Amino acid sequence: MLPWKRALGPMAALLLTLTVTVTPAVAAPPTPAPATTSASTPAPASVPLPASATAASATASAAAPDSGWNDYSCKPSAAHPRPVVLVHGTFANSVDNWLGLAPYLVNRGYCVFSLDHGQLPGVPLTYGLGPIDASAAQLAAFVDKVLAATGAAKADLVGHSQGGMMPRYYLKFLGGAVKVNALVGIAPSNHGTTLLGLTKLLRYFPGVADLLNEKTPALTDQVVGSPFLTKLNAGGDTVPGVRYTVIATRYDEVVTPYRSQFLTGPDVRNVLIQDLCPADVSEHAAIGLLDRIAFHEVANALDPARATPTTCGSVIG
Repeated sequence: MLPWKRALGPMAALLLTLTVTVTPAVAAPPTPAPATTSASTPAPASVPLPASATAASATASAAAPDSGWNDYSCKPSAAHPRPVVLVHGTFANSVDNWLGLAPYLVNRGYCVFSLDHGQLPGVPLTYGLGPIDASAAQLAAFVDKVLAATGAAKADLVGHSQGGMMPRYYLKFLGGAVKVNALVGIAPSNHGTTLLGLTKLLRYFPGVADLLNEKTPALTDQVVGSPFLTKLNAGGDTVPGVRYTVIATRYDEVVTPYRSQFLTGPDVRNVLIQDLCPADVSEHAAIGLLDRIAFHEVANALDPARATPTTCGSVIG
């Protein structure tokens, strides 16, 4: 792919952000309480990230009660003794981000839950935009709720993009390490992103960086060298007692360079999906939304004792 074409995705994200920051806010509807769901009903097919029209998000949200996850009556089995909490990325929400992976895990016997975090006033249906340390506090409360409902002592966390990095703040600073067994990050922004170098252009546009920081703090928190990331990664990437897995794609055009996603420390496994299937051309969104090869590797990370080799054939597994 030509370099200028690869830059279109990140540039579009920046333009979308600027549009959000300068558009007059509309009142956000009240957030509904989690609904009890049926674990027997399959989820709808995967859809793109919710940078799409809000009507699509509303439709997906309306389908959530029949999706098979966020079932607070679900009790973990002996085979899968920990609930799985899914943590969405920037511009995403608890439904759209997980229409592929959530039913994949539910169908394999897991109790699966997802939360919305990081909503800004006047921005309905789109989440992951607020300060990331505040989103981590929302995750902490949600994990407590899931553990109380399921009776489990610990949870496993799976996150995409910002959602693969943000839980590390919960683990390191908010007491999450004693409540979490494993963290699986799919294309996580663990050390920030340069957006293929586009973040370096901010200094040529006075006021834009301040605007982004004021209106969409989660974006500036994820820029390489931000105060948030400096604090998060000081003293090491990991905390004792938690297993870490990172699943990255070499075609990631959002969290760049892609190797910055990898962690260093004990109990860490860094996976490049093309090492398992060279034909996998998933980029940043697809690897978390619909890549069943990546999903297979997530399942392996959640249950390493029963792991099976991940190959290109895993797409039909």
